[in-house]
Amino acid sequence: MSSGFSGDAWAVILGASSGFGLATAHKLAEHGMSLCLVHRDRRSAMARIEPEFEKLRGRGVSLLTFNVDALAAPKRERVLDDLAAKLGEEGRVRMLLHSIAFGHLKLIAAEKAEPPRARDEARALLSRAVGVDAERLRAAIDELFAGGADALQSLASAPVYPSRSYIDEDDLSRTIHAMGTSLLGWTQSLLRRGLFAEDARVLGLSSEGNEVAWKGYSAVAAAKVALESIARSMAVELAPYGIRSNVVQAGIAETPALEAIPGSDHLKAQARGRNPFGRLTTPRDVANAIYLLCTDDAAWINGEVIRVDGGEHVSGAIR
Repeated sequence: MSSGFSGDAWAVILGASSGFGLATAHKLAEHGMSLCLVHRDRRSAMARIEPEFEKLRGRGVSLLTFNVDALAAPKRERVLDDLAAKLGEEGRVRMLLHSIAFGHLKLIAAEKAEPPRARDEARALLSRAVGVDAERLRAAIDELFAGGADALQSLASAPVYPSRSYIDEDDLSRTIHAMGTSLLGWTQSLLRRGLFAEDARVLGLSSEGNEVAWKGYSAVAAAKVALESIARSMAVELAPYGIRSNVVQAGIAETPALEAIPGSDHLKAQARGRNPFGRLTTPRDVANAIYLLCTDDAAWINGEVIRVDGGEHVSGAIR
């Protein structure tokens, strides 16, 4: 496979140990881009992560990894000190990717008790029709649904949301900073140090939750909207520096971040039902698009929210 990038071209990826960040690291390494990977993981998780980093080293690219809190300004500056020393006179950052998934997933208020829903009534009818105990039937449906039987979604148990605490203003501000506004600090620090390439790309990641309401997702949704707003402003104000700023809106994908969302099984079933290709988005799908945005041919794409979901967002009906 041809390179596409010289070893002097670097990517800085925030949130690089799993999901879209890690997939992007692999894709860019395949095309010769050097990598500065920032992640925050427990020591126990490194048994999974280090083999992935070894695969990246095997590509022959330069690799720096930092297991630090990317949201702490002093840690950010220490990372950039080390990166600047590694870049030397020739190397420059071609791409900064914000892939941090750290936020609060809480309801706004306690759910109120409601009359039996359609799924409860349907299960009761089915239980009587087949002569099976309602509880046994529910357990069987839930097991089959969890195993991938999407057609049973309307009969499967509704998602259970945490009820010990509810989103407050502090949760909201921390999530907006982590998953949204922290992109600004990294961009400004790289710019101030003169580490960006003349034709650099700053990219963030968003989701359909930026436009529709998912229970328990309010803080993350607010963060994504803030991220998109900042990216638009950077697209205008940083263009004179040669920086292109865009956001990739990924479809529903199997990532650790998705698994943390209450009701993720239902989100996945809905996405497979809506998607014209009948499958979920993969981290590799998103990484492929990010790679394309890093190429010279994508230099005139700026200030956009680019959907990478196989048409999931335009498909309103089950196939």
